[in-house]
Amino acid sequence: MTRPVTLFTGQWADLNFEEICRKASNMGYDGLEIACWGDHMDIKQAVKDDDYIQEKKAILRKYNLKSWALGTHIISQCIGDIYDKRMDTLAPDELAGKPEKIREWAIEQMMNAPKAAKRMGCSVVTGFTGSPIWKFFYSFPPTTEEMIKNAFNEIVELWTPIFDEFDNNNVRFALEIHPGEIAFDFHTTRRLIKAFDDRETLGINFDPSHLYWQGLKPHLFIREFGDRICHVHMKDVAVTLNGKESILGSHLTFGDTRRGWNFRSLGHGDVNFEDIIRELNTINYNGPLSVEWEDSGMEREFGAKESLEFVREIDFEKSEMAFDSSMEN
Repeated sequence: MTRPVTLFTGQWADLNFEEICRKASNMGYDGLEIACWGDHMDIKQAVKDDDYIQEKKAILRKYNLKSWALGTHIISQCIGDIYDKRMDTLAPDELAGKPEKIREWAIEQMMNAPKAAKRMGCSVVTGFTGSPIWKFFYSFPPTTEEMIKNAFNEIVELWTPIFDEFDNNNVRFALEIHPGEIAFDFHTTRRLIKAFDDRETLGINFDPSHLYWQGLKPHLFIREFGDRICHVHMKDVAVTLNGKESILGSHLTFGDTRRGWNFRSLGHGDVNFEDIIRELNTINYNGPLSVEWEDSGMEREFGAKESLEFVREIDFEKSEMAFDSSMEN
């Protein structure tokens, strides 16, 4: 299949950019989904500094890698969220404890993100929106319909000027449908698209792992929102409920085997990737399949290499003919 396989560098930000390029190239990846943290991509510098952009491109060329997308997840999360101390870990240290300054920083970064992407030759920026109501998802104390409506309106108000900049640079924002976001399942995704009046700028970064543990069938999400999918994460998850574990995670850290579910390296979980590939073929998705490697129970370089091999094997081509066409007279 011609779809490139990339590695999302978000989980490798402890390494410098050249080191992750070298590792990904040695593993056999076609490219990277470059995270905009660590030293992998500084959005502000990418916009103003030609030498910086040329250096990044030169390192990619050195290792025979390409990039189709920038990842902005920890930045964009700060736009729509209600502040708590966890957000201090996502923003620059000097903004800790300053909610308004954190949001201002995140908005400025995301206004520049499509410019940085364009300069890198990328047509997609992946990320989150944050959510003013995720903390109220259980609905006790009661979460009113007015609160929900106001939250969707707030996201539209915050993100419309940002989307204008995306349009100005011919770049799409690929929202990862994800718990913690304003859109985290089928119905909230449909509601968000409607809230933005079907604005084409709002694309989807499809990640089956976040859907599966909620009890959803990821391949049906592709069928429902195929026209929105402009980037794909390949990530697996295992649900291990046995009567004692909770689907809510029990405040246990990822990797703890007592959890009701855990992210797994590709092929070690429960996601049916064959169904996903068939649906991606149906919508003629030809973009990258980006491995977002997350498995606290496995050594990451072993897992990332094995995941690449898994994707290469499962990514079969779409048939150009009906199987029974040769039976016709």
